[in-house]
Amino acid sequence: MEEVWLERFPGDESSVHLTDMPETPADWLDEPLAAKWAQVRRARRVVTAALEVQRAEKAIGASLEAAPVVHVRDHELLAILKSVDFADICITSGVRLTGDPSPAEAFRLPEIDGITVVFEHAEGKKCQRCWKILADVGTHAHPGTCARCSAALG
Repeated sequence: MEEVWLERFPGDESSVHLTDMPETPADWLDEPLAAKWAQVRRARRVVTAALEVQRAEKAIGASLEAAPVVHVRDHELLAILKSVDFADICITSGVRLTGDPSPAEAFRLPEIDGITVVFEHAEGKKCQRCWKILADVGTHAHPGTCARCSAALG
């Protein structure tokens, strides 16, 4: 970054390391959007904690080997999670979001009520580009890729 900075702002006294970050304009703050993402991060904490248990038990080596089922009691939160790519946010190959009641064996974080996780392995083959394990890998124009990666490769 220093090299780029000096190309833009040359000089003996110039350095990216001596520059303060600019203040963010107050009118950029979007409280509803911030609240939405706070809820998404809260739900993600439960999923990542459940995956850490599986990793410790050697059921998985990486989170992309998982495709958990996430039970969400609050229908508004469920709609929020469905409005984003929650699998990508959790760094898993897939996620199934449901409002169904939580099974007794579901993972729970005591401090976060209403969100539980049932671990499931991702089914399919590993995409050679994104490393997600998906059922459609190998069925596209670019061998060894999923639909998204094949499309990105053109």
